[in-house]
Amino acid sequence: MIRLFTQMRLIFIAMVMLLSLSACENSAGNMHTVPAEEQKADESAVPDSDTDQDKIKIAFAMDTLLEERWPRDRDLFREAVEALGAEVEIMAASGDDALQITQMERMISSGIDVLVVVPHNAEATATIVNMAHSAGIKVIAYDRLIRNAEIDLYVSFDNERVGELQAEAMQKQVPSGSYVYIGGAETDYNAHQFKQGVFNVLQPLIDRGDIRIVFDQWSQDWTPASARANMEAAFQANGDQIDAVISANDATAGGVIEALEARGLAGKIPVAGQDADLAAVQRIVEGTQMMTVYKPIHLLAEEAAELALKLAMGEPVVADQKINNGKIEVPSVLLTPIAVDRHNVMDTIIADGFHTEEEVYRNTEK
Repeated sequence: MIRLFTQMRLIFIAMVMLLSLSACENSAGNMHTVPAEEQKADESAVPDSDTDQDKIKIAFAMDTLLEERWPRDRDLFREAVEALGAEVEIMAASGDDALQITQMERMISSGIDVLVVVPHNAEATATIVNMAHSAGIKVIAYDRLIRNAEIDLYVSFDNERVGELQAEAMQKQVPSGSYVYIGGAETDYNAHQFKQGVFNVLQPLIDRGDIRIVFDQWSQDWTPASARANMEAAFQANGDQIDAVISANDATAGGVIEALEARGLAGKIPVAGQDADLAAVQRIVEGTQMMTVYKPIHLLAEEAAELALKLAMGEPVVADQKINNGKIEVPSVLLTPIAVDRHNVMDTIIADGFHTEEEVYRNTEK
């Protein structure tokens, strides 16, 4: 009996202890211990510092996407920025100054780190630079210089050299005679640089009397229609006594050649352009345009993307040249353009994959 009583007493004590433990767990709010493996999994679920929110953000404010080259710049720049691990926001203003300024204001307010700008109007865009700087945002002028503003960097090709290449090629083809110059948009400072380069070469020949400039006019917004109207005005002023035409780019060269075709003169009066647009390169191999100036824009887009990230991170940027924009000497990175005619199309434009052989020689044998 004593043994039985003792066993029952032990069982009773054990039950009380179990009930006490259960009560303690309830009073602690059912707390439990998380295994170490689960703790590790929870920690890995917490976002680290390398999230999308922490990525450098680059804005690309573009003038237009209407000309052939600019969609290329857009896509190449986006690819280059994203390959470097940053984000990019891109807007194009279709040649509207007010819209471009509004777009840039929106970009600045969205919390970007660097603003990259292809200005429509080199002067009007200056108003946005102070706003960007006040927000701690660096500003890069892409391919077109922003005038009268303290921009941080200018990345482009050597635009005066572009004009010099045009004039050098034309002077070899037509060493003397009556020249027409069809400029780009007067609001675009690049157009002035191209023209300066052309006249760097032609002025000594003009002074000597070998060459006469019989017509010289800007083309509104770089449009082929404006260039064609200018070329028709040149004919009205000079009859058919025109020996050579230098156009500020390939779009304006296309308008010029339309005017020549209407008079049966396409291929008889040499025309120079620049940008290596597909239509222009096709005209070159077909014989209606003499030359273009090729600017490997993949190099420009990649360089601008790399420099934008360096500015965003506060790293030093090496700019070996300076260009005066009317207010300061702007640190500038200027790439080298290449003259192209029918003899070196394969070795330049096609070799780089800028256009394919099939595209260029669509109706022409090499």
